[in-house]
Amino acid sequence: MGGFLPPGGIFMDRKLRRWELALMLGAALALVLGAWLGGEQRALAGRVVRLHVIANSDSARDQALKLAVRDGVLSRAEALYPPEATLDQARAALADHLDELAAAGQAVVDAQGGTDRVTAQLTRCWFPTKTYDGFALPAGEYEALRVVIGDGRGQNWWCVAYPPLCLGAASETIEDAAQAGQFTSGQAKLVTGDSGPYVLKFKGMELLGRLEGLFS
Repeated sequence: MGGFLPPGGIFMDRKLRRWELALMLGAALALVLGAWLGGEQRALAGRVVRLHVIANSDSARDQALKLAVRDGVLSRAEALYPPEATLDQARAALADHLDELAAAGQAVVDAQGGTDRVTAQLTRCWFPTKTYDGFALPAGEYEALRVVIGDGRGQNWWCVAYPPLCLGAASETIEDAAQAGQFTSGQAKLVTGDSGPYVLKFKGMELLGRLEGLFS
């Protein structure tokens, strides 16, 4: 009698097994997708230099100053390398002129009567999934021109310094970057969403990365 399972129990047992199988398949697909997107993100990161401007604080004044500093830094960066520059050329130009880029931001702060110090460095930063006008970049580590104003405790401003997607008159589209060989056609489709609703998948990969970080 102890091993007897009533008909209703058999049905529930089979139903639970189907749910367990569905969950296992879903988890497996998520892992495969996460691994694929992770590889795509790393390949994409190898072709990009992000721009990361960090405000002193979240006050209205500091946030407005952040945007003015952004404009000053972009104006100087735009003169350092042409749109058709290679990644190595752009990286070298930024690395060799960090003091000038910081000075461009500092001039803006000083002109507005501020006392915060502006610093600039070329470093690796972790970025969340970010949607721009016409394209999105998945979460992950990227090389970045990082500009910090004062204590750097305010909200950030992100964009892309190379390819020059944010550089005023020198700006270009993802399609332009692909034609210039700065992105592959597959990467261009990935970040513009032409091959599917990737922003949602980027968010899933971001969540997976955060969970992995918690457990590690």
